[in-house]
Amino acid sequence: MQVTVTNADGLKRELKIQVPAQDLEAKLGAKLDEMKTQVRLKGFRPGKVPVSHLRKTFGKQVMGDVIQETVGETSQKAIEDEALRPAFQPSIDLEGEIQDVIDGKSDLTFKMSFEVIPSFELADFSKVSLERLTAEVKDEDIEESLKRLAENQKNFEPREEGAKAEEGDLLTLDFVGKIDGEAFEGGSAEDANLEIGSGRFIPGFEEQLVGTKAGDEVEVKVTFPAEYGAEHLAGKDAVFDVKVKEVKAPAEVTLDDELAKRFGLESMEKLREALAEQMKGEYARMSRQHLKRAMLDKLDELHDFELPPTMVEQEFNQIWQQFEHELQHQNKTAADLDEPEEDVRAEYRKIAERRVRLGLLLAEVGDKNSISVTDQELNQALAERARQFPGQERQLYQYYQQNPQAVQELRAPIFEDKVVDFIAELADVQDKVVSRDELFTDPDADEHDHHDHDHDHDHDHDHDHGDEKPAKKADAKKPAEKMPAAKKAAAKKDEGDKKPAAKKAPAKKTAAKKKDD
Repeated sequence: MQVTVTNADGLKRELKIQVPAQDLEAKLGAKLDEMKTQVRLKGFRPGKVPVSHLRKTFGKQVMGDVIQETVGETSQKAIEDEALRPAFQPSIDLEGEIQDVIDGKSDLTFKMSFEVIPSFELADFSKVSLERLTAEVKDEDIEESLKRLAENQKNFEPREEGAKAEEGDLLTLDFVGKIDGEAFEGGSAEDANLEIGSGRFIPGFEEQLVGTKAGDEVEVKVTFPAEYGAEHLAGKDAVFDVKVKEVKAPAEVTLDDELAKRFGLESMEKLREALAEQMKGEYARMSRQHLKRAMLDKLDELHDFELPPTMVEQEFNQIWQQFEHELQHQNKTAADLDEPEEDVRAEYRKIAERRVRLGLLLAEVGDKNSISVTDQELNQALAERARQFPGQERQLYQYYQQNPQAVQELRAPIFEDKVVDFIAELADVQDKVVSRDELFTDPDADEHDHHDHDHDHDHDHDHDHGDEKPAKKADAKKPAEKMPAAKKAAAKKDEGDKKPAAKKAPAKKTAAKKKDD
């Protein structure tokens, strides 16, 4: 095998590899000898088929396999001999007539093109100063969470006959939506439950039901939002013929042991303790998220090296495709933006470059410090994933067994978090006590409102390298009130005591509801 480097411009590499025809012939002969003991042909005893006959019958087919194997073996060896680290799978271009190679008339010659991972020096992490935001779980926060939790568990009781509906009441409705006098698909429902003030239906719908009573038949006139998900309804005026079948008022919910028992806990004190632990976990998660963002910002600031162009282009294309999908969901195109498309593309390209840079950087830290994901950690992540799909665990495990790429997507965030933890141990990390609202401000939200869209990759895998999103700064969020995780199953038996969930139409989601309901 002869290897010649024909291009070494920047991170681009092109190798020309030549394998003599006699080497291919030798491999062909070895394969035919192996076949001799295995193949069964009519007219020959087992193991007695002449190699010359095998060559005549199977020679071209086997030589095709030899060429394919040789390309794989020699390309890998050339990369190892040249001590190169390809950034992605090299492209292979055969030279000359392949039939001449198969016939043994010419050598196998091919070019291998790829980009290499750049070499760069890692910063001294011990000199990196970071701030970790922390907040204390206060008693008043726990009480506020309890009240919201109780509010979500409230029951509804029928109002007295003739009583008018008020804000917060639960109505049972039949309705038919019409545009220009014609009923439209998805605009009708029977026995639909609607809590007035919940904001579940399109703007203006719920407010017009205040003051109605059981038995009333009213017309509700609304205009679908311009950005409504169903394009044929967006911006259209509609009239809903609504029949109010029942009006229920929310029953008072008291913070007592009975409420705690709905969640499988013996007392209100135990419920407070469970909520406190849950909130501490959420506070810790947000604290870590802020620290991770600050760390990635600092790492990006401290490192500057050439990036493989193809990796950047692939990342940019992925980001841009998602952005276009989001625009499409809003019935918009890039032409509807407040700034030129080329400026938006330039901004997203910077995000793509940041992602690639940080991805290479974290991989280098992991490689140099022998950080890896264990089978146990991977299995634990898979088990957690399976718990999100009750009743489909077997299918999910089979999916991951058959899709190595999916396993890699499961492995990547675990690896990233381990590298982040490793760097945090070396860095100078100082805690800063802040308010709960500040702690729950999205650390990935950009301070400047560049656009009216939000580029937000799926955080289910949390592998975004802390992108600067051209989006509005997120509102300070409060931790969601959830029932204690360990008690969810026990609580299910009491679901009949909860408020009736606002029912959807039996067949389809009705158009009266918000598109993101």
